[in-house]
Amino acid sequence: QAQLVESGGGSVQAGGSLRLSCVVSVDTYETNCMGWFRQAPGKEREGVASLYGGSGSTFYGDSVKGRATISQDRAKKMVYLEMNSLKPEDTGTYYCATFPRAYLRTSPCPTTEYAYISWGQGTQVTVSS
Repeated sequence: QAQLVESGGGSVQAGGSLRLSCVVSVDTYETNCMGWFRQAPGKEREGVASLYGGSGSTFYGDSVKGRATISQDRAKKMVYLEMNSLKPEDTGTYYCATFPRAYLRTSPCPTTEYAYISWGQGTQVTVSS
């Protein structure tokens, strides 16, 4: 079972930037999909971006495309989400998640939450106007 710990959340002004980090403690990191999700108050959880631990290939949700970059440090088993041009609607709890890609042979790694089996506790991001 993977363990994930997010960090880097906080409060930021609209138009600003933020970098979130996630430690992914799992033996199968290089054959896992990693995803970033977010959930705004009163809304369903939304997929933000995904990354495959092996090749580093990425995929982005429409709501953040062009404003977000997901990346990794494979040696440290860390995944990052950098977001710029932040908007108040980016406010929410951001979660990191993972699953073995062999469980669901899709390419790229999905941004649908049902695929992911291990989740972090989340980190809060608040964007003020």
